[in-house]
Amino acid sequence: MDLPEIVQTALDGEGVAARVDLGGEDDLLVTPTRTLIYRAEGLLSDESVEEYPHDAERIEVSEGRRKSKITLDYGLDGEETFAVPSKRLQDALHPVIAGVMNAAGITDPGETVKQTFRFSELTLVVTSARVVKHIGTAVWDEDYEEYHYDDVTDLTFEDGSVATSIVLEVGGRQERIKAPNDAAREVREGLESALLAYYDVGSLEEFRVAVAPEEDDEETDDENVSFGDGPTPLDADPADLSEEPQNATRSADADADAESAGETDALAGGSTDTGANAQAVTQTATDAESADDDTFASAGFEPATDDAGDDTADTTASAAELQRLSAQVSELTETVEHQSELIERQQQTIETLIAELRQGR
Repeated sequence: MDLPEIVQTALDGEGVAARVDLGGEDDLLVTPTRTLIYRAEGLLSDESVEEYPHDAERIEVSEGRRKSKITLDYGLDGEETFAVPSKRLQDALHPVIAGVMNAAGITDPGETVKQTFRFSELTLVVTSARVVKHIGTAVWDEDYEEYHYDDVTDLTFEDGSVATSIVLEVGGRQERIKAPNDAAREVREGLESALLAYYDVGSLEEFRVAVAPEEDDEETDDENVSFGDGPTPLDADPADLSEEPQNATRSADADADAESAGETDALAGGSTDTGANAQAVTQTATDAESADDDTFASAGFEPATDDAGDDTADTTASAAELQRLSAQVSELTETVEHQSELIERQQQTIETLIAELRQGR
């Protein structure tokens, strides 16, 4: 690159990333750290080079009919302004914005700022790795949004009567950017080209395939989970069990019933179970009947028959003995009722446990 000696001296070995012709022999040159404005010798001024560092916090533009001004705001260090021909404003602004973004660490080393677009208060910057959006009266400041291509899962465009919506799907949500229709085609082509180049694909369809999540081929079938051998489920009908195929997997309900029966045993007092309680009740009733027979036999009476001796047995029964027997029967009846209540409570507990186990508690 043929540069005036005064420019080469100002560069001091630093490379030039972009050069914009400002008309005549004037140039704007952008390096990684600063912007240089070269003014050729004229009738009213000598040859000169002005330097503007890129560590600015804000960029503002003031447009005129013939000349426009670009102002770099350095915060507490003040502002610096330079003028460019209005017809060269966009060409000059693009590398300046790129230089400021690079200095701020927004773009990575080797990342290229491909295009910048300005639509009223919207500035859109398309790079080789991301798209950056800034909204405000300033062309650029630290209040911006960026969408890295790694996070983009889809790109679509929605046509409107006045503007076209650029729809980026990022992280499961949609981000919409509106561009006027007269510039929509350029924006669309620029953004689409950068995104496809980043993924090294030839179309949006190929891009969608490239970013689609991989399907998990391993499927878990909860219905085929086996809990191993265990006791027969409560209230199970052996005939029903025999109808199952030999390779059938026991259902979760059967295991839940078996587990419930074990928990019920603990609630009922450890070793006592429903079958034992029922047997005790039956034995108690049998004992009561035997006691009745034995008592009558010990008193010299035979069980009632149709013989004539029946009247004699009825008349000779002792009132005291009958009262004792009545008290004994009442006691046995009370015991049976208590056992029945206990069995009923146990059954309710079993049903409750089975229901909770089926719900996964």
